[in-house]
Amino acid sequence: MNASRRAVMGATFIAGLRGIGAAGSIGALAVLGLSSTALAQSNWPEKPINMIVPFPPGGVADTVARPVAEALARELKQPVVVENRAGAGGSVGIGVVARAPADGYTVLLSLSSISILPEADTLLDRKPAYQTNQFVPIARFTADPTVLVVRADAPWKNLAEFVADTRKKPGTFNYGSSGNYGTMHVPMEMFKNAAGFRMTHIPYTGAGPAVVALLAGQVDAIASGPSTVVQQIKAGKLRALAHWGDKPLAALPDVPSLAQSGYQVKFAQWSGLFVPAATPEDIVRRLRAASAKAAVDPAVVQVIEKAGSPIAYMDAPEFQSYRRSDASTMTEAVRRIGKVE
Repeated sequence: MNASRRAVMGATFIAGLRGIGAAGSIGALAVLGLSSTALAQSNWPEKPINMIVPFPPGGVADTVARPVAEALARELKQPVVVENRAGAGGSVGIGVVARAPADGYTVLLSLSSISILPEADTLLDRKPAYQTNQFVPIARFTADPTVLVVRADAPWKNLAEFVADTRKKPGTFNYGSSGNYGTMHVPMEMFKNAAGFRMTHIPYTGAGPAVVALLAGQVDAIASGPSTVVQQIKAGKLRALAHWGDKPLAALPDVPSLAQSGYQVKFAQWSGLFVPAATPEDIVRRLRAASAKAAVDPAVVQVIEKAGSPIAYMDAPEFQSYRRSDASTMTEAVRRIGKVE
């Protein structure tokens, strides 16, 4: 579905919700599938909402969360406070939301790793921090291919040189990620498998620390979402060699895809909003409506696009379908990676 169609869907969805106002029209509630019991929640929100981001500041999730939180606060007339709860590749913060009261006052802004971390825990013979059925999707905001990035002073000027050198010196070079089985680890392992080279994996607590490690020379490469590296690329500090998408990137139009070099590997690092599964339906609908408005809010669009990550909005039903398909692909990738000590 293209961006213009999604925008029309968002506008239609918002228009449909306008029937619920101060008058609380029972007819409008019926049209939207809400019973009179939903009226009990009509005063939500009555206090600030906590938005958990399961990664440190500076990464894709954090970049998206902050302008979205401000837009949601304007729409819902309550502060939306971003709280970074990093650890275990995202599992710590995601687990916090899974155990939170389902009252609409704790929401999650996560990346695609939410779909694959439980499979990784199972693979490692440990109890998952959460299960994906503990969440209800609200909206997807972005969906960007990861980008293979090295320092500007690295010896590799293009992807062919990078692959040739890593094949020639297996295990000599390393790459950083946001944590085991996260959205920077999985795509790199997919690429390594397709291209037939070896590199040592160095996990960090998030994309921000991994980028810092690359700039400091602690790692030789990373696979990152564009928004965390595009400014460093434009400043001449980093060099992008390829990306995991199937079309040119808006922020980096001259960077080739892996497919153009013969490696049929694709990966999208998406960001989306979730709530605990038992959250009342009327609160879910209000969050969906507020998210649809946030996705076209000029302030949100400007901040996220400036970071190199254009809006790729999906409302809950479409997002749920997309997420299930993506999770299937990523689960297969995790199983191929196997146990990571």
